[in-house]
Amino acid sequence: MVRGLYISALGMTTQMKIMDVVANNIANVNTTSYKKDITVTRSFAEELTRRLDDPSTAAGTWTYYIHDLPVGKWSTGLFVDDVHTDFSSGSLQATNAPLDLAISGNGFFAVLTADGNEMYTRDGSFTLAPDGTLMTAEGNRVLGRDGSVVIHNGNIVIDNYGRIYSNSEYVDSLRTVDFEDYQTLRKQGDNLYKTTEDSNVIAFRGGVIQGYLENSNVNAVREMVDMINVSRLYEANQRMVSIHDQTLGKAVTEIGRK
Repeated sequence: MVRGLYISALGMTTQMKIMDVVANNIANVNTTSYKKDITVTRSFAEELTRRLDDPSTAAGTWTYYIHDLPVGKWSTGLFVDDVHTDFSSGSLQATNAPLDLAISGNGFFAVLTADGNEMYTRDGSFTLAPDGTLMTAEGNRVLGRDGSVVIHNGNIVIDNYGRIYSNSEYVDSLRTVDFEDYQTLRKQGDNLYKTTEDSNVIAFRGGVIQGYLENSNVNAVREMVDMINVSRLYEANQRMVSIHDQTLGKAVTEIGRK
């Protein structure tokens, strides 16, 4: 009975963690180039249940005890083992803005954060600071081959290779990179990713498209369906906790009184 209560409570905790991930995906359905997260669940190790000193009556009047008789295996439920990021590309949306850039295929733009760390993003909604420095919407510097990209006013053209021209004069080339295994990257907020010691940089083989932005790869309808399913599972576990609590209450008050 107590184990049943524990399993139900554990199920509620798991569903709450899954709900957090689903809710975050829905909140970012309109965030440029956002990559949705997927929870990976795993069951706890199975436990072998045995009957110990269980009294049983044999034929006739003899009573004997069953010692160490296997009943069977059971699991205490599921838990969230990992949160996996889906790096599949979102659809492209035309904006016709010269500083809106999208990546066709794999790869990332390199940016420099305020604390001096190089990070990576697929969000190409860039702007120009008053001094001409190319910045992300969050205020991070966009990196080129020669450091921070600085563009003076003019007709800005960025080709498929990330080469930047202002009034037909070459300015710099965007620093675009790719990685061997995206699961080694870690989300840092503001659509940024940082590398880990397992991250291996490989040659960028995608393309830069000017005047477009990449949409989020979140499917709002699917996420809403997942949210409804998670809510139902949470409510079912909540009802089981309530039933176990009532049963334990009766065991304490009624059986104990007798």
